[in-house]
Amino acid sequence: MANILNKEQEAALIAATKERDTEAFGSLYDTFVKKIYDFVYYKTLNKEVAEDIVSLVFTKAWQKINQFKSGSFSAWLYTIARNAIVDYYRRDRKNVDIDDCWDLSDESDFLAKVDTNLHLEHLRAALADLNSRERDILIMRFWQDLSFAEIAERLDKKEGAVKMACGRALQALKIKMPLAVFILLPGLINICKRTS
Repeated sequence: MANILNKEQEAALIAATKERDTEAFGSLYDTFVKKIYDFVYYKTLNKEVAEDIVSLVFTKAWQKINQFKSGSFSAWLYTIARNAIVDYYRRDRKNVDIDDCWDLSDESDFLAKVDTNLHLEHLRAALADLNSRERDILIMRFWQDLSFAEIAERLDKKEGAVKMACGRALQALKIKMPLAVFILLPGLINICKRTS
């Protein structure tokens, strides 16, 4: 279970980490690792890649902690994560491991998994037409179940701007997604209902 820190506790841990206190950094790690992992996983859809990128994010955070001056530590971590994801796709996108394509457990329903993957492919194609910030907002809002206030803090934006970007992105998805996918993919209907 992740720790929940108030601003004073977070500031104290950051100050201690800047003094190279590994226990303080461990507390920051415990607080933020789940949300950063979820964000990275939904951008890569690969468990091993997400684990590697999250490890890199926290390694960079440790190495560059003195560059963090003020503001939202969470937003700073998300920026590092976003940049690491961009670097991953620039560097490694061409390398696809065949094991990732056929990693089905014995008890999984193959046809259901294929059907879901086809729906997800339509969703991925529609999401590809959105800008990076809109995709990040949708991931944080509907897959990580963050409030607009939490997203605004992580992205260092105003809450109203995040709500507007989310609304625009959802309208674009409704236009671009085939109706059958929109109806059949569980969760998409709930996504559209939860925009307020």
